[in-house]
Amino acid sequence: MSSSNRRFSVSKGPSANELNSKVHRQFRNAHEGHRPHAGLDPSRASTGVVWCTDRANEHGFSDAPSAWANLGQGAPEVEDDIEGSFERPKSIHVSVTGREYGPTAGIKPLRVAIANLYNANHRQGKTSQYTWENVAVVPGGRAGLIRIAAVLNNAYLGFFIPDYTAYNEMLSLFRNFAAIPSPLSDKDSYHIHPEKIEDEISRGTSVILTSNPRNPTGQVLTNPELSKIQDICRDRATLIMDEFYGGYNYTSNCDGSVISAADNIIDVDEDDVLIIDGLTKRFRLPGWRVAWVLGPKEFIKAVGSSGSYLDGGTNVPFQEAAIPMLEPNKVRQEMKALQHHFRTKRNYVIGRLLDMGFKINHVPNSTFYIWLDLSSLPAGTNDGLNFFQKCLEEKVIVVPGIFFDLNPARRRDLFDSPCHHFIRLSYGPRMETLRKGLDGIERILKK
Repeated sequence: MSSSNRRFSVSKGPSANELNSKVHRQFRNAHEGHRPHAGLDPSRASTGVVWCTDRANEHGFSDAPSAWANLGQGAPEVEDDIEGSFERPKSIHVSVTGREYGPTAGIKPLRVAIANLYNANHRQGKTSQYTWENVAVVPGGRAGLIRIAAVLNNAYLGFFIPDYTAYNEMLSLFRNFAAIPSPLSDKDSYHIHPEKIEDEISRGTSVILTSNPRNPTGQVLTNPELSKIQDICRDRATLIMDEFYGGYNYTSNCDGSVISAADNIIDVDEDDVLIIDGLTKRFRLPGWRVAWVLGPKEFIKAVGSSGSYLDGGTNVPFQEAAIPMLEPNKVRQEMKALQHHFRTKRNYVIGRLLDMGFKINHVPNSTFYIWLDLSSLPAGTNDGLNFFQKCLEEKVIVVPGIFFDLNPARRRDLFDSPCHHFIRLSYGPRMETLRKGLDGIERILKK
C-alpha cells in the first residue's frame, strides 16, 4: 500500500473489523494502556515479541516450551552441531580483573580485537584504519542504540519501515531528536534507493538509522548502492547502520563475506558512520550480551561515556572470553559455515511454504527471516494478528507484521496498516523446530 493510500484514524474509534476480532482488541488495549499505577506507562509493559510471548504463555507455552515451535523469537540456534562451526565455550574463566568494574567503553584487548577484525575484513589496502579508540563495547545491540540516541544532537532522525520492532520504542524515549519514519514499498522489494536518502536529507534529516541486512524483510543493500548512499550522507548526515545480520549473507555464494558499510568509509574518524554489531546473531551467542559500536573516535568517546549513566557497561568475563573468537581467519570460516547452514534452512522453509500455496514475493537474500504475505488467504486468516492467534492454537509462534509498523495502535485503524497482512517468520531455530512449526501452519490451512 502506498503512503498516499494509508488511512490515518486519530480522531475515530476502532472499526467494526477491529471490534469483531478478539486478538485485535487485545492488541489495541495493550498498547493504549490503562493506569493501575500512577507512575507507570503501561504501554511500555508489553511490546513486540514480548507481547507475542505473553499471548503464547496464556496458551501454555511457558509450561511446556519443548512442545511448541517458536518461529517468532529473533534468535539463531545456539547449539554446537553446525558443520564447520567452532565450538562455543561451555565455561567462562573469571579472572581477578573480571571481578572488578570494567570500563564503560569495554576492555581494551577486546576493542583491539574488534578493530583488527574490521581492518582485516573491510579495510585491506586502505590508508585509514580502525584502532581500539574507534570501538565501544556495549551490553547488547539495544544498549548500543540507546547510547547513540543519548549523545545525538537536536536533529531529525529518519528511519524506514518496516524495520526492527524496538526502534520505535527506543527512539521515543529521547527528546533531543524527532524520529521520522519513511515507508518502503512492497512492490519495490522494500528497497532503499539512494534517491530516497537524498530526499530525506533534502527535507532536513541529519541522522539516518537503518538495519542492513534488513529485519524483517530479509533484504540486504550491497555495493555499489550502499557506497552511493554513504557518499550522499558524507559531510551531510550521520548514518547509523545496524549490521547485526551482516554474517547471514547469501548474495556471494556463501563464501563467508560479510556485508558492512566499513568497506566504503574513506576516513574512519571523519566519515559520520556508526556501525552496530556483536556476538548476538552472527556468532550465535544472544545470551552473552556482548556487542559493539564502531565509529569516529569523538563519537565513540561520547558513546563510551554514556554507559556510565545508562547501563554500566558489559560483563567483563564474557568480554575476555570473546577475544579469541574474533581472529579474522576463524571468523571467515565461521561465516562460511553459518551461511551454508542457514541458506539450507531458508530453502527448506520457502519450499514448504510454496507447497502450501503461499506466494513468496521477495526471497530473502540475507538474515533468517521471511516476511510472509497472507493476503491470499481467506478472510479471518489473512491478517497477521488473526493468523498469529490461529498459530497459537497449533502451538506455533510467529510475529504479526503490525509490530514492524510505526506505533499503529495510536495512529490508525489496524487493518489500514501496510504491514497488517504480513507475519515475520524466523528460520533461526533448529530444523526439527522448523518442521514442527510448518506442520502447524499446514494444519491451519487445511482447516
